[in-house]
This record gives sequence, structure tokens and C-alpha cells, in this order.
Amino acid sequence: MAVGVYHAGELAAQAKAGVSAEAARVGAIVRATVPAAAAAFLAERPMLVVGAAGEDSRMWASLLTGPPGFLHAESGGDVIDIAAEPAPGDPLFETLRRGGKVGAISVDPSTRRRMRINGVAEPGPRGLRIVADQVYSNCPKYIQRRDLLTADEERQPEVTVSSTLDTAAAVLVGSADTFFLATSSGNGDCDASHRGGDPGFVRVHDERTLSWPDYPGNTMMMTLGNLEQNRRAGLLFVGWSSGVTLQLTGTAAVDWTGPARETRFTVEQVRRTVGASPLRWGEPELSRFNPAVA
Repeated sequence: MAVGVYHAGELAAQAKAGVSAEAARVGAIVRATVPAAAAAFLAERPMLVVGAAGEDSRMWASLLTGPPGFLHAESGGDVIDIAAEPAPGDPLFETLRRGGKVGAISVDPSTRRRMRINGVAEPGPRGLRIVADQVYSNCPKYIQRRDLLTADEERQPEVTVSSTLDTAAAVLVGSADTFFLATSSGNGDCDASHRGGDPGFVRVHDERTLSWPDYPGNTMMMTLGNLEQNRRAGLLFVGWSSGVTLQLTGTAAVDWTGPARETRFTVEQVRRTVGASPLRWGEPELSRFNPAVA
């Protein structure tokens, strides 16, 4: 069942959080086409995070990069053309070449703006194309401000795959101030979202378990609503100054019983890619909205 822009899992999560009335109002921001401001925003961005189910049915989040202009959308249309695709061997390489449901998010750390796009991916004239059915922006909460310093196109990605977090991966996760989260609903509709906080807000409990608090946001509960229906999730951590990416896939469960909501994630596979991103960013200016880390 769906009511307006929300499916049953999202409605259930909103009810648990006590934000149903506010979420009903906020849902008006979701469009099926790309507004002029969103088209202009995308045209200037050098990165996009895409979330989808891989060939193994696990959820993954992958980073796509390119010079400004690699993302193109016509104002009032529903198509976003992307002059990039995941590298061969990426968990979403075959999925996106074949086509299927995706969620995507573009973040501008320098202005703390973000745009989310959910729809269907297919091969495009420049690499990849997304036909959108949901387009909306989110507030700047919990986005750390960063300046883009350089783009290093001379790189040779090296991938390491494991079933647990090793020391280097645990350090990256435990010191992160940002990550991206891919989820999907019971019928396979995908979503990609942003999570941010002061370093340490993601806690590494052991080599297969981590958790993070769910800070108050836009009340739409699209990520938590998906987890109500499907516990599979994919996480992407970015080494902003190094170009390293860490992709995790596994399952996530939300604990609604404590004084603050917490999501606990169980790792099934880890992919660490050195040289994954050509983008090199400066030191962060942490968001004033970030709660203190206990």
C-alpha cells in the first residue's frame, strides 16, 4: 500500500517516530520531474552516489565521478544523463549496464546542499541514464563543509575484498564524519541517502558489526521505511583526502526502543578500493547541527 509518495514501510516508520503529520506535509517536495534549480545543481557536481541491488541481490552504494557537466538533466524532464558508469568489477557494474531500479544522491560539500533521485537506470548515450520518478532536495543538516582541491585522473584502482573489517577499514569507518546508505523497499524501489556527524558517530563494535544514531531529519523516513520491509543495505565510506572508498554490504536493523534511534549493521562483504576517486577534498568544517558524540 502507498499513500501519496510513501509506501507502507515509510508510513510505519513515520508512525513509530511520531512524525506522520509532518511527513505528510513534507511529502509535497517530492516531484516526478527535475526542477530548473535541480538541473543547474546537478550540472555543477563532480560526484554522484548510486545505490542498487547487485547481481548477488545484495545492496551496494557506488561512487560515480566526472568533471562538472558529467551529470545532465533538462529542466522539467525526468531523465538524468550520466557520463560515467561504475568501473568493471564494481558490484553495480552489471546491474546498471543491464538496467533496473536505483536510488541516487548528489551532495555539494562546499555549500552543504544535496539532491536525491529515485528511479530506473538504463544504458545511456554517455554511459548511464536514470529515468526519475522521485526528485527532491534535503536540508543541509549534518553535511560537513569541504572544498574540492584537485582531481587526480592518473590513478590505478586496486580492490581488496574481504568478509570482515580489517584494521584499516575499521579506522576509516570509526573516524568518518560522513557515509552514504543504500536501501530498497519490499518491491525493490531503491533509495540512496546521506548520514553525517562528528567523527566517531559511527561505532565499530567488532569486525562484523557497526552502528550509528539516527539523528532527526526531514521526517520522511525513506531509509528507515525501506528497512521496515527489507533489511539489506549497502554503505559507502569515502576517504575525502585519499580517494579510497570502502563499500560494505550486509543487513541493517533499527532499534526503536532506546532514548535515541540507533541502526545496527552486520557486515557480509567489504570492498576497499585504493584510487577509486580522483577527487581530493580539504579538511572538513563540521556541521553545527552535529550532536556531540558520547
